[in-house]
Amino acid sequence: MSAVELEEIKSIRRAPREEYYVPGHRTCAGCGPALVYRLVAKAAGPNTIFVGPTGCMYVANTSYGCGPWRVPWIHAQITNGGGVASGIEAAYKALIRKGKKNCEFPNIIVMAGDGGAADIGLQALSGAMYRGHDILFICYDNESYANTGIQVSPTTPWGAWTTFTPAGPVVPEAKKLWPKDLARLVAAGHSAVKYLATASLAYPLDLMNKVRRGLNADGAAFLHIHAPCPKGWQFPSDRTIDIGKLAIETGMWQLYEVKDHKFQLTHRIDKRKPVEEYIRAQGRFSHLTAEHIQKIQAWVDARSEEVGIPAVVPPARA
Repeated sequence: MSAVELEEIKSIRRAPREEYYVPGHRTCAGCGPALVYRLVAKAAGPNTIFVGPTGCMYVANTSYGCGPWRVPWIHAQITNGGGVASGIEAAYKALIRKGKKNCEFPNIIVMAGDGGAADIGLQALSGAMYRGHDILFICYDNESYANTGIQVSPTTPWGAWTTFTPAGPVVPEAKKLWPKDLARLVAAGHSAVKYLATASLAYPLDLMNKVRRGLNADGAAFLHIHAPCPKGWQFPSDRTIDIGKLAIETGMWQLYEVKDHKFQLTHRIDKRKPVEEYIRAQGRFSHLTAEHIQKIQAWVDARSEEVGIPAVVPPARA
């Protein structure tokens, strides 16, 4: 174990022990979004209001008239997480300003899946960021509409199997479109955003620190979190963290933040692993040929070069 990994373990042990996302839900074994929710809630603390647009973390968490939150939570339609959060923020500020409520301004966090952030909910997200509301909008990205049967979403990777993009003789690569880069879209189009970052559940300390920075930004903040899904991505449920780390180590997912409109990598890789290690670990890519994988490798290489991540480690000689 490296010195960096040891320091991260020590730091995690110093993290708050209180839990605000607790047992009582019915998410899948190894569910990435559920692990993300737990870390976000732990970092945010008790003075928090969660807005939950329809998605995995709404459907699987609100069965039988109960939920796993020890803090206030409100359901929003998949289209309007940003709008509901904007209204809560404006109401609290008005009540405090008029002396009708004597309290500390709460953390207001939207927890939206990639459908509720990058697709159906993009308009409300954009409006909240454009107006500069003092909220933290989080996209937990499991790269599909997972709670309705693993349908394709804008963040589904090229070449991935979903129920709407099955591989076959006519379209052997399955999904034909490259994923939407939501974090860069938000960063490029919304000058009022005070803090923006990407994160991964495989790096919990980095994730929690970015949640705190977003909440302390005194304005609009956005966080895009990679959340592997054992059911949709077709890997064993005990490998969720491993898959998350492979995404970073191969360059399929990048960790960075944008503060004061300045881009900075927050996890630099000395040498990337071949993207094939990530692809072959998931059943949703099992139909891909060597040529398909090379196409993904070229895409990852180009994205990595843009931000100064070193080249892939060459395969060992036989």
